[in-house]
Amino acid sequence: MKDNSKNIKLPTSCPSCGEKLDLIVLQCPGCQTEVKGRYTMGKFSSLSVEDEEFLICFLTSRGSLKEVQERLSISYPTARIKLDKLLVNLGMNVEKDIEKDEDQNVIDLLDDLEKGKDDFDSVLKKIQRAGK
Repeated sequence: MKDNSKNIKLPTSCPSCGEKLDLIVLQCPGCQTEVKGRYTMGKFSSLSVEDEEFLICFLTSRGSLKEVQERLSISYPTARIKLDKLLVNLGMNVEKDIEKDEDQNVIDLLDDLEKGKDDFDSVLKKIQRAGK
């Protein structure tokens, strides 16, 4: 019989009321010994499978978003957006060096470049103008 338990994600909130669940019992699959108590779940337990996979990729890439984008076949702006989303989901408020609107404009310009809607020189000029 195939063990599918490794594919099941630990629920972190109650399916009835939405309140955060506590971990109460741990059981050894071999001898059935149970350990009971009230344990808190770590920050990473509430991550989606997608966020968890991105985090693992980010860590194995030693924090290089350029390497992450290559491994996941995504654009740099998409990798950066995924990292920002991951930080928000972990409850980490990270201040940015530039305003969100300016940041989004650059991301939009780079996406246009990637999709072939604009050429490199034009995008570069627009970014340089925005920085002045």
